[in-house]
Amino acid sequence: MKTLRPSGYWLIAATLAASAVSHPALADGTAYVNKGLVGVGRIPASQKDKFGETFGSGSGMAIDTRSWTRDGATYKGSLWLLPDRGYNVVGTTDYRPRLNTISIELAPTASGAAPAAGQEQSGVKPTVADTILLTDDKGVDATGLDPLNGVRAAAGDMPMLPQADNGKLALDDEAIVRLPDGTMFISDEYGPNIYRFSADGHLMSATQPPAALVPTRHGKPNFASDNPGAGAAEPDPKDPDTGRQNNPGLEGMSMTPDGKFLIAVLQSATRQDGGDSGSTRQNTRALVYDTSDLAHLKLAHEYVVPLPVFKDAKGKTKVAAQSEIVALSDNSFLMLARDSGNGQGVKGDESIYRKIDIVDLSGATDIANGPFDAADKPVAAKGVLDPSVTPAKLTTFIDINDKAELGRFGLHNGAPNDRNNLSEKWEAMSLVSVLDPKLPDDYFLFVANDNDFLTQDGFQVGAAYKAEDGADVDTTFLVYQVTLPGLSGNSLAAN
Repeated sequence: MKTLRPSGYWLIAATLAASAVSHPALADGTAYVNKGLVGVGRIPASQKDKFGETFGSGSGMAIDTRSWTRDGATYKGSLWLLPDRGYNVVGTTDYRPRLNTISIELAPTASGAAPAAGQEQSGVKPTVADTILLTDDKGVDATGLDPLNGVRAAAGDMPMLPQADNGKLALDDEAIVRLPDGTMFISDEYGPNIYRFSADGHLMSATQPPAALVPTRHGKPNFASDNPGAGAAEPDPKDPDTGRQNNPGLEGMSMTPDGKFLIAVLQSATRQDGGDSGSTRQNTRALVYDTSDLAHLKLAHEYVVPLPVFKDAKGKTKVAAQSEIVALSDNSFLMLARDSGNGQGVKGDESIYRKIDIVDLSGATDIANGPFDAADKPVAAKGVLDPSVTPAKLTTFIDINDKAELGRFGLHNGAPNDRNNLSEKWEAMSLVSVLDPKLPDDYFLFVANDNDFLTQDGFQVGAAYKAEDGADVDTTFLVYQVTLPGLSGNSLAAN
């Protein structure tokens, strides 16, 4: 099938020769195809990084497209994997934020085929190659500690920033975009801010979101997330009055393929938009920044994105918070949304909702720089969207919980809650070409989990630890082959 979009819109449909296992999806007239899972691989839960601390937690990922090569049926390259704030023993710790470089080998299984016996989870071979630490603009190590009472005052080009009680910049990193010059954007939960770091991890600039997203308590900015360290008091009140809820920050972020825009999405609705309840937090926000000046991002567009709603095992209405995005254009992106509390390493065993959707912003109302960007003007009071606002449209693309797909690779969703049951948190995605001239619109979509550093052989911040209930959760990679018409005509300027 072939569909042409209006002039100037680069996402055009292509003729697709989909196999019997392909799963096509139509979004705004464009045909996208999920050809299924083609590879699985693991990094052991006990793996240590360059600094001798427990490796883990794939909160964000960026594939180095320039390193990506193909030799026959085998691919090689590297990617960057971003951990969050470290293993939470009792609240947060003084874990130094960092970025890991991973060498990758991929030998994909043909779409719909079964891997050789005993090789089901060896199609992806990841190796930890390097680790760098992230520092503030003065070169001082940052920290994963909850910024309970600290606000670093704005200075120069830097806005006010979250600061822990030990005086360090507090980061809970969630998403990464690596730029061609080696610098990178990293988004976080605490601010929720977007930071630009040098190639060696030195803070260069920071972007604060609109006031509607900045957490406040008693009318003042307060970046605490109610995860105090050992002996520290909880914030007052525990939850913000307005702005992002505790922990749902800028969870997803991606650069458009042409390198002109950076899209960042809040994990779920702000407090004033219904984010104070798990059943009303549906209306989150997508921020689209103009990147013509990398040091001074400019908010160009802003849209309401309705998160998926589902019924849990007890029949209660729940909202699937988003965990990562991959931009397809300046008005469309892939979005991974999931439930919580189910999977290897936690009490629940079967996930109800883990899907990747296509988000179309083209018909949504642009609310950037308007009244809804103020903290006192909800766009969705108590979760009910303002009638003047049209939200984005969602189309389901990939069901990560697809039992048939998982079964081909020795994985499952649900009991028994063993190492082959998918873990709870899938939070990282990145795209890279299949490098086949016969399939110019085909890509490998890498998806990785945040394993929460759960291991029986852990070591961080100078102390050994063992996760509760004997949990040993590997960092796991799932690789899908997908057809995304139109991307091959863009530069894929950023990873």
